[in-house]
Amino acid sequence: MSPRTPTRRGLLALATGAAFAGRGAAAAELAVGEDGLYHEPWFLQSFLDLHEDLESAAAGGKRLAIMWELRGCPYCRETHLVNFADVGIANYIRDNFEVLQLNLVGSRKVTDFDREELAEKDLARKYGIRFTPTFQFFPPSADGLDAKDAMAREVTRAPGYLKPPHFLAMFRFVRERAYERGSFRDFLAANG
Repeated sequence: MSPRTPTRRGLLALATGAAFAGRGAAAAELAVGEDGLYHEPWFLQSFLDLHEDLESAAAGGKRLAIMWELRGCPYCRETHLVNFADVGIANYIRDNFEVLQLNLVGSRKVTDFDREELAEKDLARKYGIRFTPTFQFFPPSADGLDAKDAMAREVTRAPGYLKPPHFLAMFRFVRERAYERGSFRDFLAANG
């Protein structure tokens, strides 16, 4: 593929950018979508193919995280209005992760790493997602993920709300691959 050949992801980014360009400054503000979820403008715009999303994140030197949310979830709101509102936290995540937002009861079709296509709510059930917000974090490469059981594909997860310092620490825990050396609790104890 030549460098000038548009990719599906590139076309999606252009379409999203064009949509936001027409809304001016309002695009920079946090918005609640028709699905009742808060949407960060920097969240991954995806064709909902997890293998493709992970490979694209890796190509950009980033990790893939999935944020599961639910309409009316007070701690999802808190995550957006407190944690993501912290510029230091948001910048760290934007610089190091691609965050895909999924709806715990959503019906959009998502292609899993094993190529199984499921509605969001069925994918959540497959991965045992029971609380919102829940963040799933995946390894830096998709190699071999299709052969693993669903729950064994992620390197760690954060079920439930984390206060800002612990929230940032969780993303650092993944980025620094500290999960290979110990638990998140150990990481917090060592990094105060």
